[in-house]
Amino acid sequence: MTKAHDWAGLRQGFELTRERTIRGRTTVETVYGITSLGTETADAHRLLERTRGHWGIENGLHYKRDVTLGEDRSRVRTGSAPQVMAAMRNSVIHLLNDGVGETLAAAIRTMTNCLAKALTLLGLPQLE
Repeated sequence: MTKAHDWAGLRQGFELTRERTIRGRTTVETVYGITSLGTETADAHRLLERTRGHWGIENGLHYKRDVTLGEDRSRVRTGSAPQVMAAMRNSVIHLLNDGVGETLAAAIRTMTNCLAKALTLLGLPQLE
């Protein structure tokens, strides 16, 4: 007996098998997903596109957070500090990706070397 009726809005489930080769070693992984999209809106091809799109965004954000902003190296682990730091990283990504016109790393270097630009970006008055 299926429990599908317990999931409000559930329209379909899917199985996705991923195969990747890194340095000559191939791994295969099977994952499962559910969606509120019906087959008339999202056939197998469309579900694959949406899944790839999601992971493209996720991987890009992970790179920015971990590689550029050093999230995984952070030693902040107790109290509310991890959440505060995550919010700060999100703010940096948002501020520097919207209109600076550079990669995140280049924008950070620019703001580090030019306090006036950083203050302007934050809408703060210039120091005299």
